[in-house]
Amino acid sequence: TLEGFDVQTAESGEAGLERFSREKFDIVFLDLKLPKMDGIETLKKLKQKSSSAEVIMITGHGDMDLTIDSLKFGATDFITKPVNVDILELAVTKAVDQLIAQQKLVEYTQKLELLVLEKSKLTDHLSSLGLMLGTVSHNIKGLLTNLDGGLFIARSGLKKKNFDDVSEGLDLLSQAVEKIKQLIMALL
Repeated sequence: TLEGFDVQTAESGEAGLERFSREKFDIVFLDLKLPKMDGIETLKKLKQKSSSAEVIMITGHGDMDLTIDSLKFGATDFITKPVNVDILELAVTKAVDQLIAQQKLVEYTQKLELLVLEKSKLTDHLSSLGLMLGTVSHNIKGLLTNLDGGLFIARSGLKKKNFDDVSEGLDLLSQAVEKIKQLIMALL
């Protein structure tokens, strides 16, 4: 363990990829000059296995083309040999910061997905509520028409002193009040 990190080694790109397949590594130091498979090819295959792993490339040559290729294929950083401890610490700090940022992005994305799901459920509930309110409004409108009709017939009967009309109007009013009670109970 070095400065709180568990350090593992592999003799070649193939051995490193095999070990990487079996174990989870967050940060990988990868030399460009490796036996059989070079560092760039190993980087490509490693990134296919886990795009979230932070890879710091190491070389004895400060070749700009290799640096560009390394960064193009997903390396986090590129340092040269002999390795300067301060530069190494900066590269590790940058890789750790990237890992933390990735984790925060995953958490943020998950929270956002939950919010979108909750919003969708709320929208569905509001839509159902709107449909229910439309139905209730329509029923209340019909009941008001019945109340108006009953009042009209009862008043007309009173004016004409026709008690059969008054009785009919009161029956319509009673029926409308009963339907209002039923509607209220159904809503409750």
